[in-house]
Amino acid sequence: MSGEKKSRAASRLAAVQALYQYQMEATRLPQLLDEFHRHRLGAEIEDMQFAEAETAFFDDVVSGAIARQDEIDTMIASKLADGWSLSRLDKTMHQILRAGTYELIARADVPTGSVINEYLDVAHAFFDARETKFVNGVLDAIAKSVR
Repeated sequence: MSGEKKSRAASRLAAVQALYQYQMEATRLPQLLDEFHRHRLGAEIEDMQFAEAETAFFDDVVSGAIARQDEIDTMIASKLADGWSLSRLDKTMHQILRAGTYELIARADVPTGSVINEYLDVAHAFFDARETKFVNGVLDAIAKSVR
């Protein structure tokens, strides 16, 4: 994995964590970004060195997903199966879908396959194969409608 790919992957994982914290604690965006810059991005946790995250990319995904949250959630909800609603989604999964959807609608510089594959990797960190397939299906359906 190249250095840039590793730093983007680290940025995406951190973005999902930041969005989760924003959702759960309503941390103000400037404070949230500052906290992640100082304590999480590229930090060493439990003797494991995390890949240096790409700060500007992280900031864009977090800020953009928060700024466009209503639009993004409407898009995600439209791709859920009958009987499913956003409130039924696991809170971490919801943030993975928000971050991935943001990239699909706002980051034309990132290829569709890269966005989907990277968020599948993030999903693998939290979920088993069934939930990861769900993330794949939703992001793929969103990509088809926006790209």
